[in-house]
Amino acid sequence: QYSPDNVPGADGDIDPTEITFPGCSCLTSSCVVHVCSCLCRGENYNSLCLRPTGKEEEYTRPVFECNVLCRCGESCQNRVVQRGLQFRLEVFKTEKKGWGLRTLEFIAKGRFVCEYAGEVLGFNEARRRIQAQTSKDSNYIIAVREHLHSGQVMETFVDPTYIGNIGRFLNHSCEPNLFMVPVRVDSMVPKLALFAATDISAGEELSYDYSGRFRNLPVTSREHKSSEEDNRLRKPCYCGSRTCASFLPWDSSLFSIS
Repeated sequence: QYSPDNVPGADGDIDPTEITFPGCSCLTSSCVVHVCSCLCRGENYNSLCLRPTGKEEEYTRPVFECNVLCRCGESCQNRVVQRGLQFRLEVFKTEKKGWGLRTLEFIAKGRFVCEYAGEVLGFNEARRRIQAQTSKDSNYIIAVREHLHSGQVMETFVDPTYIGNIGRFLNHSCEPNLFMVPVRVDSMVPKLALFAATDISAGEELSYDYSGRFRNLPVTSREHKSSEEDNRLRKPCYCGSRTCASFLPWDSSLFSIS
């Protein structure tokens, strides 16, 4: 079933459609940084492109867009992901990776491409679904962990297996042309937005790093080593990049029964 937005999962613990954020009181057509309450952390976009994080920042910072309760107009520059798809994309059959997704037009670096949308699950339901899969099943469940200054970790699990959008057709690459950023609009449940990491030509396949390490860790920490036992359970990677890790990333915590 196609859905452009996240929907509550089968466990019903989280409702991503619930509006919990207050709106800004800006009366201008476009909000101004440090004046708008939604932009208190700084400007998010510049001409529809995601502003790059500073060189001193090692991790992707979350984005907060203006929402339905804000008094600014629909043309506000702080409304990008919520507008949905702006590019023509095509699902196609790849040689080794099953279905894939490619763009039919040029996409500039920093532009929002698509969301990875599906059922928003709690940890227990995500783990139950993972453990019920066989080695022949495709795994679409993604786990996103955000580390807060307090030391707490916020987890978001999205599964587009049964309900989702075209993001489910994106393949992994060890050198991807997209990267994922949690974007919040109406509530603390983030939209998992994929932005162009570089200029992307028409006809090029779109991909992102399933592990989340791309552009989100210091260079010295990007190396990921797995045990032989882990590798026997993992699926081969066919991205063909120079730095291919040979196996698709996986989250061992969802396989733990303890």
